[in-house]
Amino acid sequence: MNPELNARLRKELETERAAVLDDLRAYGADPGSHRVDRIAGVDGNFADSAAATAERGETLAFIDKARERLAEVDEALGHMDQGTYGTCSDCGATIPEARLEARPLSVRCVRCAAQRA
Repeated sequence: MNPELNARLRKELETERAAVLDDLRAYGADPGSHRVDRIAGVDGNFADSAAATAERGETLAFIDKARERLAEVDEALGHMDQGTYGTCSDCGATIPEARLEARPLSVRCVRCAAQRA
């Protein structure tokens, strides 16, 4: 892979990682575990407990998605560190640079990613 492209994609991934960590912390979620100290923005004294429950559920869903995103970013950065970024982690095929540019999180070729979906 082109070293300049690799450096640019690493920077994008590191920026994405920092943003996801900030989001998790803003919602009171521990990025390193499944613990949530508090759910920011959800008032436990809502008169309408159904609204509070719905908001709490939406926030927890956001936290789960953010944790999934963080895991994807960390996996891609790990492949970069190991020198295997750009090679499908399932079949070993080369991942086209256009795919990596469009989705820097990609650690699988399109065929293998589709099989997992």
